[in-house]
Amino acid sequence: MSDADDLSVKPARALKWRGGVAHDQADRLTIEEPLEIRLGGRRFTLTMRTPGHDEELVAGFLLAEGFVQTRAELGEVRRMRDRKGAPDPNAIDVILAVPAAGLRERLKRNFTVSSSCGVCGKTSIEALERRLAPIVDGATITAPAILRMPALMRAAQAVFSATGGLHAAALFAIGDPAAPALSVLREDVGRHNAVDKVIGHALLGDRVPLSGCAMMVSGRLSFEIVQKAAAAGIPILCAVSAPSSLAVELAIEVGMTLAGFVRETSFNVYSGAERVIAAG
Repeated sequence: MSDADDLSVKPARALKWRGGVAHDQADRLTIEEPLEIRLGGRRFTLTMRTPGHDEELVAGFLLAEGFVQTRAELGEVRRMRDRKGAPDPNAIDVILAVPAAGLRERLKRNFTVSSSCGVCGKTSIEALERRLAPIVDGATITAPAILRMPALMRAAQAVFSATGGLHAAALFAIGDPAAPALSVLREDVGRHNAVDKVIGHALLGDRVPLSGCAMMVSGRLSFEIVQKAAAAGIPILCAVSAPSSLAVELAIEVGMTLAGFVRETSFNVYSGAERVIAAG
């Protein structure tokens, strides 16, 4: 594990029962802590997350929720400091480069984010109906390549290997439809946070929209996960678990390829099947 991963794990003791016998053993737990997001120094929202890549998390969240559309609008992302001038590990401030009138319009929606459900705190259903640009990306991927993606993602999950308690999101570049290359993977106690971190990584590198890419996630495909991927222009989204009805409806609406139940030998395609091709 890297130094960054050390921020995500806490040593613990556990009484482990095996074969009817209890043993006191060392264990490691996934860290979950609050992250306060501020806009121009003012408190904006709070999310429960696994520490690490916090700037990416904030950047991805602001893009996915429609507060910024480009890297230029993101402005400055900086760590808050306490009264002694030391960096605050649980607070990020963002200076948005958005005209005042436009910012007021975007701030009409209020958010309270948790590690279990990123849309639970939205104050109105209209916040979920934000229009997203259609995805016209012509990228394709072979069926065998999709089947390999879960194993490639799992092999890169260092913190999950240590704790068993994290979700993951992995972004693959598919220059070769038969051999997608893992470009970035992020882990977090919240599945939507992991997606935000990946998207934020791309945004901070000025690589949004993410054309020619596929994303693999470790959990189920909710409406929010599809919405976030669509906001980043990801044409192909896959998961090891099931999609919800709203997730499929949104994927169809924006023109995204959505694949669920991706296991060793099979998967289901719910939308955009034209991007999935047989082995060449």
